[in-house]
Amino acid sequence: MSHEPPQHGGDPGQQGSESWPPRDPSAAAPAPDTQHPDGAQASERRTKRPKRPKRTGWRRAVPTWRMVLGGVLLLALLLVGGFIAGYQIVDIPPANASATAQSNVYLYEDGTVIARDGEINRENIPLRRVPRPIQHAVLAAEDRDFYSEDAIDIKATLRAGWNTVTGKGRQGGSTITQQYVKNYYLGQEQTVVRKAKEFFISIKLDREQSKDEILEGYLNTSYFGRNAYGIQAAAHAYYGKDVEDLDAGQGAYLASLLNAPSSYDVVAHPENRKAVLARWNYVLDGMVKHHWLTRADRAAMTFPVPGEAKPATALSGQRGYIVQAVENYLTANRIIDENTLSTGGYRITTTLQKKKQDALVEAVQDNVLSQTSDEREADRNVRAGGASIDPATGHVVALYGGVDYTKQYVNNATRRDYQVGSTFKPFVLAAALANGSTTQKDRAITPNTRYDGDNKRTVQSAAGSTGYAPANEDDVDYGSITVREATDKSVNAVYAQMAQDVGPDQVKETAVALGIPQDTPDLTASPSIALGPATASVLDMASAYATLADHGRQRPHTLVAKISKNATELELPARKTRRAISREAADTTTSVLRSVVDGGTGTAARNAGRPAAGKTGTAEEDKAAWFAGYTPDLATVIAVMGQDPDTGVQKPLYGALGLARMNGGGPPAQTWAAYTRAALQDSEVKAFDLQADEGPEEPEPDESAEGEDTEEAGGTEEPGEGRDSQEPGTGDTREERDATRPRTPDATSDALTSPRTPRTATPADGPRRAPAPQGTAARETDGRREAAARAADGRREAAARETSRRENATREAAGPEATTPRENRSAGRRNRDGQGPDGPTRP
Repeated sequence: MSHEPPQHGGDPGQQGSESWPPRDPSAAAPAPDTQHPDGAQASERRTKRPKRPKRTGWRRAVPTWRMVLGGVLLLALLLVGGFIAGYQIVDIPPANASATAQSNVYLYEDGTVIARDGEINRENIPLRRVPRPIQHAVLAAEDRDFYSEDAIDIKATLRAGWNTVTGKGRQGGSTITQQYVKNYYLGQEQTVVRKAKEFFISIKLDREQSKDEILEGYLNTSYFGRNAYGIQAAAHAYYGKDVEDLDAGQGAYLASLLNAPSSYDVVAHPENRKAVLARWNYVLDGMVKHHWLTRADRAAMTFPVPGEAKPATALSGQRGYIVQAVENYLTANRIIDENTLSTGGYRITTTLQKKKQDALVEAVQDNVLSQTSDEREADRNVRAGGASIDPATGHVVALYGGVDYTKQYVNNATRRDYQVGSTFKPFVLAAALANGSTTQKDRAITPNTRYDGDNKRTVQSAAGSTGYAPANEDDVDYGSITVREATDKSVNAVYAQMAQDVGPDQVKETAVALGIPQDTPDLTASPSIALGPATASVLDMASAYATLADHGRQRPHTLVAKISKNATELELPARKTRRAISREAADTTTSVLRSVVDGGTGTAARNAGRPAAGKTGTAEEDKAAWFAGYTPDLATVIAVMGQDPDTGVQKPLYGALGLARMNGGGPPAQTWAAYTRAALQDSEVKAFDLQADEGPEEPEPDESAEGEDTEEAGGTEEPGEGRDSQEPGTGDTREERDATRPRTPDATSDALTSPRTPRTATPADGPRRAPAPQGTAARETDGRREAAARAADGRREAAARETSRRENATREAAGPEATTPRENRSAGRRNRDGQGPDGPTRP
């Protein structure tokens, strides 16, 4: 078979049956070379391309253009595919724990920072709190085109990634968005994986959040050195103020720190001052360039040297005690629970006033701590606590918890384990006055009412002896003494009997109404309640005394004025003012307590230079000494306590501060006076506005007089037989330590002597009072249940001795028909037929 193409004639329309005609007959086949002997075969050979010569030598290593193009296309496909895959795979993660951790910030009433708790020193604030110049300073330092650029600076990102891969260390150039993603969502590690995540998260975040939101997050998460995270913490760390109070120059310095926080701390590293100034100038020049700062203002600026760095002792000194007390207040009042508070981020404005707080700390230092000596063993046990309240508002304005929270953890201002001693006595008097109480012989209790003040005199009830016989301080006998004098001298015998006359339950109720917590340990309703076995805290006592200072109006004290988080305020409980006791009762109590300061056991308090009322107190075995007092505008309680620093056991203060005995009229009253003088030095001196009822004066009885409320009723009846079975409280004070034996009338002197100085003779040394005639029926007399007692005539029959007073001087001057002051007071309680509660009255 011939391989030659079929030959056609000159007619182009004639075709063979086995081939297709060419579109261009002239190009259907090459014209045979008629000069070549084999023209057809020569034409076929010319249609084949010659082979390229093989690449040799160095040319073999150079890619062809086809290879380059293919590689570029492949790389582009990989990048696009990788971008799509990465965008789909990488989601915006939750914030890392360190980025969200904040400290709670505690502030004085005026906004000055007291303390920050928590390991992370950060306080998140909204962008609106950051002044525009400060925002512009940060943009000038870190990302001047932040508001106009995309989330990613491709060129800078590639450069940083390449430098990381090649081991050239950390490289900058990221946008603010990328830095925020690194701070808030990721971490500070320099890896390709972290860079890739940062890339995709930044793109997504830029689509989901506004520029303002991103800038706010960046300002709150950036580290500025000095353990300050966020612009607000940095403002306090370097300049001691809120960010709102910074000027443009200070803001520019803080912005400069972002580049190298530790190295650019010019105080810690003065050798870097030149570099710091160069960076600071760079920031300010950038602000001028972008018209965020005028050239004139720029030229007038000088470098704002920051303050000294403070050591990382966030809770040292009084800070820890204040934080502890505030947290206890918030949780106890159910404002916020402990777990929620521990998450941080709360801004708590307290009621504390910095001036008064500093004055209290200084007063304790000068009058207590500076008096200690390493050479005295007792001084190692000395502890101090103090609290001060504004009576008009109930605001706690100063608090002293101890020498240093980092050295002594227990807060002496809020602890409830030391007896309050005789500082409790005013509550007994207030209860008597508020309830119109009377003595056992139906005499109204007033500041002028007389009691038997002899040492270890047994307390009497309407049914007879209670078996409780408290000792006076230093076992002194005082004989007949008024309530005012007994308060001045803190006579235990008088106040124990008065508590029984008023009713121990009523005394407890009044103390609680004034501000003592209901659940106070050893707040027991027995005659011993008057001597202060209860262990209320210093703050509790200040609250109760503030009620007396405010004329009997009681309002719960508070330590918190405002609390917020992320600019949202939490609701604080309502604090309703209520009347605890009548104004007359409160003011009369104040009148008596003024005598304590003017001429009683609390005269050291006069150094305050203000009209003052107060009461001293000493716990059992001198384990604590107290002074509780007030002016018209400030109620303060100071306590000095004894505690072994190693075991925590309460210790007596004998010999402490170089004193043989520790009592409330010493260092506690001196500290109170120094504090009050300093705290009120710039305020007007106010006098007490009192509506007091002193009551009629009672004349001193003769030694042979009979019938006073000081005699022991009930004949020789043994304790426990048909009489009040109340026992002393479980926390008897030092004054009660020798009063555990019941006494019978035969073992005591019932005589009331004429005016005399306190004596130390025992009751047996005095003349005995003749027994009164027997057989007269007597009804139980109790002022607060007078109507019920009279209606219960015949409920109890007992032998009673008829009373008679020999007031010769008075009767001689007034005539035989004159009545005594006591009879005058009882006249209103007589029956219409002229009968008194015990039968016919005497002329």
